[in-house]
Amino acid sequence: MNEIVTIETQGPGLYDFTSQVRPLIPNRAGGLLTLFCQHTSASLTIQENADPDVLHDLNAFFRRLVPHTDHPEMSYLRHRTEGPDDMPAHIKSALTQTHLSIPVQDGRMLLGIWQGIYLFEHRDAPHRRRVVAHFS
Repeated sequence: MNEIVTIETQGPGLYDFTSQVRPLIPNRAGGLLTLFCQHTSASLTIQENADPDVLHDLNAFFRRLVPHTDHPEMSYLRHRTEGPDDMPAHIKSALTQTHLSIPVQDGRMLLGIWQGIYLFEHRDAPHRRRVVAHFS
């Protein structure tokens, strides 16, 4: 079973899409859910969904770790065709994950109590991101 989950982003940040994934899991099913991001400038993560400061701090850390190409420290980068946020977005995606595996038991994901599934948007502009959900 392959399903596509679409996430509309409004620029950089973490977008919780756990509620879009839950209905895709068959009732009473057990197995493994694999999520795959079909983009090279966004990624996936499982992260805390209780304290919004965690998401804020992750965004701040990655902005500081990999600034835009117009920042003096990034002058060595060559890929600039799609704007100053594009190559840093590829780097952030390479440092994180483009796929996740989540165990499923009795029709529910075995996420921890404070965990949610997030698309991590690395580009400045809004995008429509696609994530493939495969259950086996």
